[in-house]
Amino acid sequence: MHSSSDTQGRASASTVATSAFPIVAREDISEVTFLLEISHPLMARAARPGQFVIVMSHAEGERIPLTIADFDRERGTVTLVIQAVGKSTLEMQRDCQVDTTLYGVAGPLGIPTPIRGEGTVVCVGGGLGVAPVFPQARAFHEAGAKVVGVLGFRNRDLVFWEDKFRAVCEELILCTDDGSAGIRGLVTEGLSQAIEQHSDISEVVAIGPPIMMRACAETTRPHHIRTSVSLNPIMVDGTGMCGGCRVRVGDQVRFACVDGPDFDGHLVDFDDLASRLKRYRDEEAEAIEHWNHACRRAEHASADTVVSGLPATGTRS
Repeated sequence: MHSSSDTQGRASASTVATSAFPIVAREDISEVTFLLEISHPLMARAARPGQFVIVMSHAEGERIPLTIADFDRERGTVTLVIQAVGKSTLEMQRDCQVDTTLYGVAGPLGIPTPIRGEGTVVCVGGGLGVAPVFPQARAFHEAGAKVVGVLGFRNRDLVFWEDKFRAVCEELILCTDDGSAGIRGLVTEGLSQAIEQHSDISEVVAIGPPIMMRACAETTRPHHIRTSVSLNPIMVDGTGMCGGCRVRVGDQVRFACVDGPDFDGHLVDFDDLASRLKRYRDEEAEAIEHWNHACRRAEHASADTVVSGLPATGTRS
């Protein structure tokens, strides 16, 4: 006869074992940006363009919201593109390798992007925003819309997924800050070029840093082109309970996790969004400092272990 504690222990172990999500592929796009492909057949079938997930890399890890960059229903995989900018994402960059697992992946969350099959749709991605705008571009293309892609990078070395976008875009405009690929300038230069060349643009979808999305919205405003942006405020639970992801849209307060993440770019209060994103900057810096200190201590301990294992001077082997 087994005790209740034995039964609970087995149940706990079983839960941990079945809640782990295998990492089946990884690509390091740059020094700070990396791609993870995760095996999750149920989520791959349920995912829609514009939705996001909340990830925990380990049992004590932070809950990190990440927009779904791609999904393959046949292979049963979901792709995430991550930028290592804080303690938790730095930890993921170090630890999340092929044949390891993520402790938890919740989703898909958020309202999917409405997909229309008429007219010309311009999909704009800047920097890390290039990845999450891809599912929208593909979906608009499959629905029958003409898709123009506008992608922005700092330089040629940071360009990624160009071939994927060319496969679903009738036209692709690359923009780089230094002109090493495509046209020289920001994505607003490419967006303005698309507006000049296409009179039938029905919608613009812009994903990237808030300052970039705001600039795109201001570029389309005089032309009265519907413009949606994907907002990334601080988020905790992802189900509307904590209120941490409040954003101002027009005269309303909305929750990005359950009302978004897509909103009308011409109505978003970007000043309020920028203010909220800065709210925990000191705590984030402190967490990174603690992380760096812990890494240095681990390196020193490892070096001391190696040194202690070497034979003393003058000792015969």
